[in-house]
Amino acid sequence: FRLFPLREHGMNWRAKPLTCQEIQAFRKSKEVMDRFIRAYKLMLGFYGIQLVNEETGDLKRAENWAERFENLNRFSHNNLRITRILKCLGEMGYEDYQVHLVKFFLTETLVEETLPNVKRSALDYFLFTVRSKEKRRELVHYAWLHFKPQSSFVWGPRDKLQKYR
Repeated sequence: FRLFPLREHGMNWRAKPLTCQEIQAFRKSKEVMDRFIRAYKLMLGFYGIQLVNEETGDLKRAENWAERFENLNRFSHNNLRITRILKCLGEMGYEDYQVHLVKFFLTETLVEETLPNVKRSALDYFLFTVRSKEKRRELVHYAWLHFKPQSSFVWGPRDKLQKYR
């Protein structure tokens, strides 16, 4: 059993992909969803992130963030796990959590520049796990605003990004 199961095959060839029926059953079970949030908080803690608000999905750096960010920068396999967590958040109906986690990583990579080795994954993968087209557009625009040099930004059409409101 996986902590963050998906409807697709992952690195563990023995793990079976979830079915739509299983996802619906999970989403209806308070116990399963409580465990899911506990697992999410546990992984966030491992990455040096704290869930501030369970209603909104709002995040902040945990007290041990510097040490944990060093680990994130050093070991790129964490980026695959983060992508998996983001996809699973979408499957389980936590699209707002997806948005907050992606924005957290965009802020840390592009604005704070604390996670330089996570930047490519944040832009190439994390961004595009967000299910809501509108929220994804907002995040791409946010990334474009903070990307240096802006002329090298390839994750969205420049003309649309300039006009975005």
